[in-house]
Amino acid sequence: MNKSKILHEFTKINRILRRYKSKQHWASKKLFPKDRALEQFDDFYGNVYGNDWKSIRVALLSEHKYCAVVNNFGDTEKTIQNLENNGAINVRALYEVNRQNYLEKSSEKVEKIYKLDNTIDKFKDAKIQKDFENIYGENEINVRDLKSEEPSTAKVEEPEIKRDLSLQKSLDSAQIDYSRIINPDVGLSGSALYEYIPATKLKGMEDWILESDHYRYYETSSEFSVKIVKENKLNFPEHLHIYSYDRGNISHFPSVRKCSTGVLDKYLLDGGSILPVLALDLQPKDHVLDMCAAPGGKSLMIMQSLLTDYLVCNDLQESRSRRVINVFKQYLYDYDRIINNKLVITNGDARGITESNVFDKILVDVPCTTDRHVVMENDNNIFKPTRIKERLRLPELQAALLTNALKLVKPGGTVVYSTCSLSPIQNDGVVHMALKKIWQETNFELTVSDLSEALKPMNCLFKINDRIGLKYGHIVVPFLPNNFGPMNFCKINKNIT
Repeated sequence: MNKSKILHEFTKINRILRRYKSKQHWASKKLFPKDRALEQFDDFYGNVYGNDWKSIRVALLSEHKYCAVVNNFGDTEKTIQNLENNGAINVRALYEVNRQNYLEKSSEKVEKIYKLDNTIDKFKDAKIQKDFENIYGENEINVRDLKSEEPSTAKVEEPEIKRDLSLQKSLDSAQIDYSRIINPDVGLSGSALYEYIPATKLKGMEDWILESDHYRYYETSSEFSVKIVKENKLNFPEHLHIYSYDRGNISHFPSVRKCSTGVLDKYLLDGGSILPVLALDLQPKDHVLDMCAAPGGKSLMIMQSLLTDYLVCNDLQESRSRRVINVFKQYLYDYDRIINNKLVITNGDARGITESNVFDKILVDVPCTTDRHVVMENDNNIFKPTRIKERLRLPELQAALLTNALKLVKPGGTVVYSTCSLSPIQNDGVVHMALKKIWQETNFELTVSDLSEALKPMNCLFKINDRIGLKYGHIVVPFLPNNFGPMNFCKINKNIT
């Protein structure tokens, strides 16, 4: 082959290689922040939630569902009527009906168990009696006389002993499982869910770091016990009107409208957001602090309860505090009077708040990965490469906020911690670290509320997933028939000593 042919063949091969390289370059997919977020969730949540992750993932990427909070400072009755005419259901009424049905069914089950126990006892007695009769002859020995030194006077058919068959009695006498053991199938040990290496100890941060790689676990240096107390009912404030469409109903609420008083008639928010506020157990004359209040939906719910004597809404940045102010101006017709007497809006680092023994209730709805937002939107996405450090430091920030809230709240008061994340590190893990910090630094006595029983009547609206082994809190996971959440919340009480 002459030189010209060799040169021609080489040039041809070189063109093909360049063309192939060019195609590979243009065919490569750019990785956006929402793609990074989803890839990390697949890696981390796939292990945590197991087979449930597939359905959660689909729901997380679908349009989510809202609840409507009726504005008591507008045309309340008219708004309620319009919502009910459109097929919306009063959540408080739904909860009470389902709770009553649940109590009745539970009582029936206890009654059946009691009757079954009696039947079994009678059968056993009759069998033993028959055996004795076969050996000693009829009417020689009564099996009941063998069980007690005292003669038996009660009739077998109608025992005189009466038992309290109420659900409350059975709960009082039940043995409570304080451990709520972690499911070993998730591939993480119990301690692993509660401990994390602070971001300041991580080295060599790259373009992005897998969630599962970031949280490298270490053994706890000190153990401590946490008292967990069961609660059987959520307290729905009488004047807090919340509406939702039932399961499988994907109807949209009517547009928000102005009332005759000039304020808006209802506020729409993710249905999971109502649960942290209900968990606060608001009472008349309460002084309440919302540590991280923006965008303002939960703060507005607290105000709509008409129970608080004083509400402080704080957020870190002035721009975020302005969002809260705008919400209240849109929904409170006498905003100028209320802002001075019953409502204060501040901006600052909540870790620096020092007014202790002032607040009866504190809501700590912390900054988090906002899982639904980060898989849907690239704007303001915490999985951007430029926000790596911020994301990695979230658990430390969250634990510090909760720790300060537990120090500030009055004895006998309540702190509710919440996130809109599915991460067990940002949820149970942060709670564990804050409780550990309080145990190490103070003599406060804290109890964590187990709301499992209280939340059962809500199963018709929410998919509450406790199967991943949450020790402290409860989590609403996205679920297509009722696509609320994610929303994790934990109720902690400071005991009076």
